[in-house]
Amino acid sequence: MKKPKWVVDKERSRKAAAEETVWLFGLHAVRDALMNPARDRLRLIVTKNAADKLSDAIAEAGIEPELADPRKFPAPLDPQSVHQGAALEVKPLDWGAVADRCLGDGVRPPRVVLLDRVTDPHNVGAILRSAEVFGAVAVIGMRHHAAPETGALAKTASGALERQPYLRVRNLADTMEELRAMGYILLGLDGEAEVTLEQAVEGRLDRPVALVLGAEGPGLRDKTKETCDQLVRIDFAGSFGSLNVSNAAAVALYAVRPR
Repeated sequence: MKKPKWVVDKERSRKAAAEETVWLFGLHAVRDALMNPARDRLRLIVTKNAADKLSDAIAEAGIEPELADPRKFPAPLDPQSVHQGAALEVKPLDWGAVADRCLGDGVRPPRVVLLDRVTDPHNVGAILRSAEVFGAVAVIGMRHHAAPETGALAKTASGALERQPYLRVRNLADTMEELRAMGYILLGLDGEAEVTLEQAVEGRLDRPVALVLGAEGPGLRDKTKETCDQLVRIDFAGSFGSLNVSNAAAVALYAVRPR
């Protein structure tokens, strides 16, 4: 009996995901990936100079590096990539299920960042870095129409990609409902909102909080807005002002940090 098309597509998608690899580059990103026991490392290409700088991490990872001529660096990277003589092929990290990652530690009320179609890897990398600094339990993006793990994202994250959970989900609204059922307050950042973020969390900082941010320009989609508990804005000192999505995430995470 012939399999239905949706079954065939699902099997292909699963196979493609299993075969997917990522090339990380740059001394910092490669070092952190080498030191991360959760990373499935496949191939390391380094120049002699980079190998010397990464010698401790290479020994820790137990991987045999391939030495390369810096003038003919063979890793399949974008020519504009600043690789610093180091590139590491890895499997994407598996952070597990939303329910497991977003429970928190039972001591501090957890914070989560959800990204609605934020596709720029540099913005996502910067958000991961802020999320790590301010103690968010996860950053959640979409499986499609979102920035995947890439070398550029890892380099911008400055090591946070190895430590800060970055989950990708099929349906953002469904995930928001799942978080609501876990007790989260869902706050969508919208520059036109009447209520400020500080006003929205006043007296509620002991609750789990999920911050929902949209891409620059389009912002949050209508469905995402409808699923939020409340739309909030970051209060600016002047009459005019705007922040890019990574800066907005950092400010928002600071504003809702548990006291």
